[in-house]
Amino acid sequence: MGLIENETGAQRTLGYVLDVGQGDGCARCYLDLTEAHMNRHGVLHGGIAGLLLDNAMGATGSLTVDDSGRAPFLTISLNTQFLAPARAGTRVTATGRVTGGGRSLLFIAAELVAGDGTVIATATGVFKRVPQHRLAEGGDA
Repeated sequence: MGLIENETGAQRTLGYVLDVGQGDGCARCYLDLTEAHMNRHGVLHGGIAGLLLDNAMGATGSLTVDDSGRAPFLTISLNTQFLAPARAGTRVTATGRVTGGGRSLLFIAAELVAGDGTVIATATGVFKRVPQHRLAEGGDA
């Protein structure tokens, strides 16, 4: 099915799900918003919106080398634009797509969209695969 759930502390705490099984090379990260996800103004906290976008983009990068969506990628840079509010009771979905890159870096864009089609936020980022020898060593990239 391609769903990744409860894998990380952030996923368990916030309740988002990562979908890497659509077959189109685009990972999706979705969250059913509750009061726990709102800021003091009663709308989705920008940090949570950024986290969803970042996760969708990182997993999209992973899908370029691993069908399971679990090959680790590092976020080198992340730019986020907030366009509209989202409120509790709404499902939001971040979808990533590769826009360019080369041998060592990928450029990835994403949109965070509410269930009614409203674009909540967009992001662009630069991502780098964690080198395989670093994984074996257990060290930093």
